[in-house]
Amino acid sequence: DVNKLILTDLALLVRDYPKAHNVSWLSINFKTLLLWDPKPTNYSYTVEYSVIGQNRKKNQHCIRTMETECDLSNSLVDLKAIYSSDVLSNPYFASERFTPYNDTLIGRPEFKLEMSKDKRKITLYVEDPLTALFNEQNQQRTIRDVFADELQYKVTFGKATSTGKVSSKGRVIKMAGDIDPGVSYCFNMQAYIPSRSTDKQLGELSQRQCSPGNDKSVFEGKDTNNAKELNPQPWCCKHHALPSEPQGIIVSQ
Repeated sequence: DVNKLILTDLALLVRDYPKAHNVSWLSINFKTLLLWDPKPTNYSYTVEYSVIGQNRKKNQHCIRTMETECDLSNSLVDLKAIYSSDVLSNPYFASERFTPYNDTLIGRPEFKLEMSKDKRKITLYVEDPLTALFNEQNQQRTIRDVFADELQYKVTFGKATSTGKVSSKGRVIKMAGDIDPGVSYCFNMQAYIPSRSTDKQLGELSQRQCSPGNDKSVFEGKDTNNAKELNPQPWCCKHHALPSEPQGIIVSQ
């Protein structure tokens, strides 16, 4: 009868579906996903998000979804705001707070290495990583477009016999001593945002590149056989943070 149908419908409404767990943010270069478990079977999830203290919103692609991730890259417009998100089934589960500007991971930069004709100066040309963000002209933004003057790069470099000290003004690094002709110098680079908390200041480490040694060509870090040949001993690392500009970073006497 009608009463039994109503009771059946109510039972379905209050059914205790498995709640979402392991809710976490994954953000690289402002490509921001909300992830959770488990995979639904006969139910779905709806994601709600908000700036702390403001009304909650829904992402149109994450309403009654059968997926276990939601792309919120274009929804988190204010990059410096603090966000929270809920994954709704019955019951719902809340995420940790997330601020894109402070929490997104910065991917590895690409850089080009050049040595001067006299073999006494090495210049590194940095290419800022692209983000998942676009400007009003629908052009993809780089991490420099977002962080501006806060963006720096940390450069790690050295050679097997290096004992020199490192000093810097602006974007120029100088080694105390000549750059030895025929000796290979190796470099790694990563983005550095000093305004962030210590555990989130550094981006992903680039591939290692080395300058020519004994007439050998420049190679990238994956070529480990050449790396061992050019630097048979463990090479000593020097660290320094510096602003990056398109003109490059100079390592010289």
